[in-house]
Amino acid sequence: MDTKETIRHYIAQNMLFSETFGHADDASFLEQGIIDSIGFMELVSFVQKEYGIEVGPEELVRENFDSVNKLAAFIGTKQRAAQRAA
Repeated sequence: MDTKETIRHYIAQNMLFSETFGHADDASFLEQGIIDSIGFMELVSFVQKEYGIEVGPEELVRENFDSVNKLAAFIGTKQRAAQRAA
């Protein structure tokens, strides 16, 4: 599964209690009511565990976590930074 697929699957299963995500990849999680503030924190925890990346307090912003596209881009950026540091 690629990153976007993994994100869609996680949100569908754990936030929407559904088999399918059913939203565009650029749909705002917060504006569309896909997740709430507790769901936001669950999503952060999932990203840290699933991808082995650490999310700092300054990174907990909508620009990083408010759509499938934004979250996939954020994960990619963190992974590339970790690879360069290794």
